[in-house]
Amino acid sequence: MKTKFEVTGMTCAACVSHVEKAIKPLDGVQEVQINLLQNNMYVEYNEDILQAAAICQAVQKAGYQADYGAVKKTEIKTKDTMKQRLILSYLFLIPLMYVSMGHMLGAPLPSFLEGTQNAVSFALTQMLLALPILYVNRKIFKNGFKALFHLMPNMDSLIAIGSSAAFIYGVFAIYRIGYGLGTLNYDLVTSYHMDLYFESSATILALITTGKYLESRSKQKTTDAISKLLNLVPPTATILKDGKEVQIPVESLQINDIFIIRSGQSIPVDGNVVEGSCTVDESALTGESMPVFKQTGDNVMSGSMNKTGFIHCCATKVGNDTTISKIIELVEQAAASKAPISKLADKIAAVFVPVVITISILSFITWLSLGYPLETAISFAICVLVISCPCALGLATPTAIMVGTGVGAKNGILIKSAQSLEIAHQVTTIVFDKTGTITKGKPQVTDVDTKIEQEEFLRIMASLERLSEHPLASAILEYYPNTDHYYQVQDFKVYLGQGIIGTIHDQPIIIGNSHLLEEHHIMNTYVDKAEVLSNDAKTVLYMAINNELVGIIAVSDPIKETSKEAIEKLEAMGLEIVMLTGDNLQTATSIQKKLNIDKVIAQVLPQDKESHIRSLQKEGKIVAMVGDGINDAPALVSSDVGIAIGAGSDIAIDSADIVLMKSDLLDCVTAIKLSKAVIKNIKENLFWAFFYNTLGIPLAAGCFYLSFGWKLNPMFGAAAMSCSSIFVVSNALRLRFFQTNKKGEVVVMKKEMVIEGMMCSHCTGRVDKALNGLVGVQATVSLEDKKAYLTLEQDIDDTLLKSVVEDAGYKVISIQ
Repeated sequence: MKTKFEVTGMTCAACVSHVEKAIKPLDGVQEVQINLLQNNMYVEYNEDILQAAAICQAVQKAGYQADYGAVKKTEIKTKDTMKQRLILSYLFLIPLMYVSMGHMLGAPLPSFLEGTQNAVSFALTQMLLALPILYVNRKIFKNGFKALFHLMPNMDSLIAIGSSAAFIYGVFAIYRIGYGLGTLNYDLVTSYHMDLYFESSATILALITTGKYLESRSKQKTTDAISKLLNLVPPTATILKDGKEVQIPVESLQINDIFIIRSGQSIPVDGNVVEGSCTVDESALTGESMPVFKQTGDNVMSGSMNKTGFIHCCATKVGNDTTISKIIELVEQAAASKAPISKLADKIAAVFVPVVITISILSFITWLSLGYPLETAISFAICVLVISCPCALGLATPTAIMVGTGVGAKNGILIKSAQSLEIAHQVTTIVFDKTGTITKGKPQVTDVDTKIEQEEFLRIMASLERLSEHPLASAILEYYPNTDHYYQVQDFKVYLGQGIIGTIHDQPIIIGNSHLLEEHHIMNTYVDKAEVLSNDAKTVLYMAINNELVGIIAVSDPIKETSKEAIEKLEAMGLEIVMLTGDNLQTATSIQKKLNIDKVIAQVLPQDKESHIRSLQKEGKIVAMVGDGINDAPALVSSDVGIAIGAGSDIAIDSADIVLMKSDLLDCVTAIKLSKAVIKNIKENLFWAFFYNTLGIPLAAGCFYLSFGWKLNPMFGAAAMSCSSIFVVSNALRLRFFQTNKKGEVVVMKKEMVIEGMMCSHCTGRVDKALNGLVGVQATVSLEDKKAYLTLEQDIDDTLLKSVVEDAGYKVISIQ
């Protein structure tokens, strides 16, 4: 049995692990899938051995709440909460930084905070400004210490320990200052006056909250996708009851109820046509771009749309058993089962935290055993914890991600999360949907073959097709848009699933498929030509005048211009390419041959797409799914990286991790290369985030105290924190100079401009302002060299560069 549980209280990956560890040991549990995003889990278990209530109790013992039964959509307000935390943190951090470090830059302090005699006031003011920041970010301490107590330290553990140690050290310093003032020991007061670390404790938390806020901005995407899926089903249905039409809520529909669907209406539940015929658009479910003709005996699916016709259907699946409900369930389960990515910072912290704690404890024991007072031992121990907590860690990942996603956005690639960036560079297999992804998703006229004048042929055909609601009619009218030339049509009639008939100038015109020709006993003289077109994935329409076939027109969903190049580049990168489509095998095979795709799977329903993704993952492959339709949503979510086409459905876009806004598959190549660049940058950032602080550990532990008298100076800690932050931010900003060209390669352009007439700093300032005012230009102007050094994010014409400098009043000698 598989049951869905709503779980509240989970806030991080460590929470997910705790819940999982609490449930897996229970007798009868076979599989656990936990979704932090939606705060729920699916548990597959043997109900003869285990009850759902026992699972809830196990979750509660782990410190969380669980419920099951009716599915409730819990409103997650993570983003708003993070925003409030962020605002409050900086509201108190700014004055705290001014008080603690402003005087180092020459900024004045109030008289009651100046001097050794006011050291207690100086320290207490900082503590009172730091306390609100610690309080609003208390979840970091809760999560960090919980993970630590469960022997699973993560980044929150490191931050919690470091921030706590810094604050405790500050409180300890206040007591020592008070003792020094009371005993008139001003040397003791001086040694602790600037040795407080309250600003370090608060800054760490504010920066971490900044990073968490950036991550929380995209947290509701899957929930939004499910809501839009639900909107595909109409709220009411019309049924036949005692020979009368009655409108009821769709939830009240029962199996074997007869419901009525008119043209333009959505189908509420799965059913079987018992009367009438119609043309149904099933593209949302199957990916098939062409509408499907339905008649008595055919099945219809919930969520599809009746384009033309009128039918009576017998309900065969209702409630949670309908096709659309199954898709919703698949989206939810796929999101729940996607393995959470272990953040690289957490991996480092898992080793770094125990090592630092061990060093701190050893330092404390060592100094006590050497006969030094308790105060000295505590001082060294806490200094180790303080210097080991890198402030830049809060910037390392989110800064690189923010810059990387900005670069992606400039190139039409919307990257929603750090998780998708982390996985994209490891992808081994890319699965493409066909309709709207590889192809344009819109039928177009490709071939015209006629025995009469082509202009006349198209004019007659367009005159009739303008009266039709069939999607192929739109393609023909787009091909021949001369509305002023349409003929008047009489006796117009639609043959559902076959074609149309009308009269022009007393001549009967027949337009349709081969079945319509047979029904009117018209000889098909285009059999061979039509077969060739059909084998090329094209739909053929015949036109007869006075029962004589005069020509054919072929319509197809053409391949996008860049699809072939994109697939070739991905294959050149060593990636396996698979096409997964709901379209027919003949069409899929034709596309496969044109693009040299290795593997094609056709005629698959949404649940089949999702299961094929799972099969590839079970083979050990890291899978990216590229799609655009509602039917792709489960596969997009279940894949390791879901990539949606920007021109696709909102549901597909919401379900995906990456969106290609220009709907160009070359951007898929770019996204993977950009991912590699960002991940490399993050690893570099994490190195710099730890490097300086790690160097300070021996000094903090007192390794050089006995030999050289060296002890950790608070200025050293502040310098280490500043340097690591500067390195991290500067390194992340290098990503801004990455630009993808049409071939998906990352490039950066540099130019030197020799300028005449610059005489002072005001001159360089004017040139600097003029050049940096151009979009995509980063300029550094040197008065000594008489040059401007340019870094260009895009190819900018030298004429434009020259003109902006000369407009500022200076002469450009050369540009190289």
